[in-house]
This record gives sequence, structure tokens and C-alpha cells, in this order.
Amino acid sequence: MTNNDVLRRLRYTFNFNDQKVIAIFAAGEVTVARDQISNWLKKEDDPSYVNCPDSTFAAFLNGFINERRGKKDGAPAKTEKRLNNNIILTKLKIAFNLKAEDIIDMLALVGFRLSKPELSAFSRKADHKNYRECKDQVLRNFLQAVDKKFHVQRRAKVQKNNNNVDEKQDKLAETLANKNYKSAKANASKIYHNPNKTPAAAKKTERKVLKLKPKDIWGE
Repeated sequence: MTNNDVLRRLRYTFNFNDQKVIAIFAAGEVTVARDQISNWLKKEDDPSYVNCPDSTFAAFLNGFINERRGKKDGAPAKTEKRLNNNIILTKLKIAFNLKAEDIIDMLALVGFRLSKPELSAFSRKADHKNYRECKDQVLRNFLQAVDKKFHVQRRAKVQKNNNNVDEKQDKLAETLANKNYKSAKANASKIYHNPNKTPAAAKKTERKVLKLKPKDIWGE
């Protein structure tokens, strides 16, 4: 894996924008421009693609550690002139404050098995008899495990999900309102009958008219 690959994956996992990437480099005592970052993140077959130098990416990793763990007092961390997968893995382990057991468990989540002695061998000095080179497969799976554990969801996606929930709630409220309105409209046309009213009282009061014949008034 290249430095560009690791930078690209970390940027994706934590949803870093260009300004944040620049700030992390600055935390590692290196100043970079936005066009440099843009070229580092391009695909390798892109004419504008540029390899990120080891010393520059080492500064980024040191800045990443400072961002996550806080900058320690004293002299800044050493910026290596040459990087390899072992150093990158070690720096990321420090940044995430991971123990050997944590890394092994994280790798297991992505279907990659690694023993504790094998992991310890990656942290040995190159001249140690138990030193082992960290292959691309190990680092690639570790970065995948980091993404699975620490992935930061993009704001646009979160907002979209929230909008979908709001839209569903609005539709449900509208459906219920229409249902209640139709029910009320249908019931409004019915005549209300008081169940407590007696049958005599329930009948409509009729006006009685007294009908008299002329002979009843004048006599025969």
C-alpha cells in the first residue's frame, strides 16, 4: 500500500475535508496546500496524481496522533524519512490508543485472523530476530477494521435520513387527519338522538289548533 492509499482511507473513514487534513498536517509541524492534497488523493492513473513523500506522510501521522491524543509537552515526535507498513501500523495503534487484544478483535470483525506473537513481531526493530514485515494484506485489513469501528457518517446522509423520517411522519399525520375528517363529515349528516331523552320528550311538540264551527259561536 502507498501513503496515498492510507491517507485516502483515513480521510474517508473520518470524513475529513481539505481544511481538516491541512490542520492535521500542521499539527505534525508541516504546511501543505490544498492542491497538494487534491493531487495526493487522485487515482494513480490520473495525470495530476502525485506520490505523498514518506517524510510528509509521517508528519501527517504524527499530527493525527496529536489530534486524537493531545500534543505532549517537549520536543515534537520524530518524523521518519522513510516509512513502511510496520511504522504506519504502529503510529495508528498509538493514535487510536489500541492494545494488542483490541487490534486482534478488530481484525476478527473483518474476517482476518492474527495472533498476538505475529502482531508483536511487527513492532520489533528491523534487526531483531523476531521482526516480521507487515504485509499490505495486514495493513489493508486493519484499515478496514478501523473504518468499521470509527466510521463517521456524512452529514448529508444523516440529514437525508432525518428528512425521510420527517416525511414519513408528515404523511402519516396527513393520512390520519384525512381519515378523521371524513369520519367526522359522515357523522355530521346524522341526526343526533339523546339516549337519555324519554320517548314522550323525544316527540316533536305539535301546536294544537282549536277548530270551531259557526253554530258553536252564534248558536243555532
